[in-house]
Amino acid sequence: QLQLVESGGDVVQPGGSLRLSCAASGFTLENHAIAWFRQAPGKEREGVSCISSRGLSSVYPDSVKGRFSVSKDDAKNMAYLQMDRLKPEDTGVYYCAAVYGVRYCLDFDTFDYNYWGQGTQVTVSS
Repeated sequence: QLQLVESGGDVVQPGGSLRLSCAASGFTLENHAIAWFRQAPGKEREGVSCISSRGLSSVYPDSVKGRFSVSKDDAKNMAYLQMDRLKPEDTGVYYCAAVYGVRYCLDFDTFDYNYWGQGTQVTVSS
């Protein structure tokens, strides 16, 4: 079965950290760019990071730049999103997505992704 599965979501206090994981099965993440999106209740889906297929470049919107860091480990068939200095507005369901052959993440929220995960809940609250 070809799928992505996210994990690592939790309830965390403002200022805390979380590391989300995205595990691929049935296909290899090699040659796939990986993006992370989030969606809060009543809001549109927002792209929060993208790492290129070769892992050489990454893109972040201003809302998370300097706080979030995306990575991928092709040998383990995993991708990760490290989130630091979390804020209440970071609350939402986080999804990973994979698209084949993308070498640059410019306009990554417009890509036609091949695979999506089911999401993991992140809640930032005191």
